[in-house]
Amino acid sequence: MSVDKWSTAEKKIARRAFDDALTGEFAELMDELRKRSAKLASPTDTWDMHHYLSNRLHEIERRYDFRYSQLVFVFGRLMREKRLNEHDIEGLAAEKIDAIRHIAAF
Repeated sequence: MSVDKWSTAEKKIARRAFDDALTGEFAELMDELRKRSAKLASPTDTWDMHHYLSNRLHEIERRYDFRYSQLVFVFGRLMREKRLNEHDIEGLAAEKIDAIRHIAAF
């Protein structure tokens, strides 16, 4: 099986791993927003919050791409960033896991 072909079972594993990583990222974002919101003191601070959110949105959109042709790269990057671990991708084909590990090692 190649890294480009995804079985039905692998698609379920990939979706769960992807969604869990994204949920964790959003939880971190919410925590940061709560902290920043508590410190809002002026209209300028509101615009700073807007810029922060815009930047984070772009980062998240770049990081999370659920196209099967990209998932090995996405998972490798997420593993390198400690947003995903090997347990999360158990059940994927060995060559996919090897490719993800290889990307994560960079």
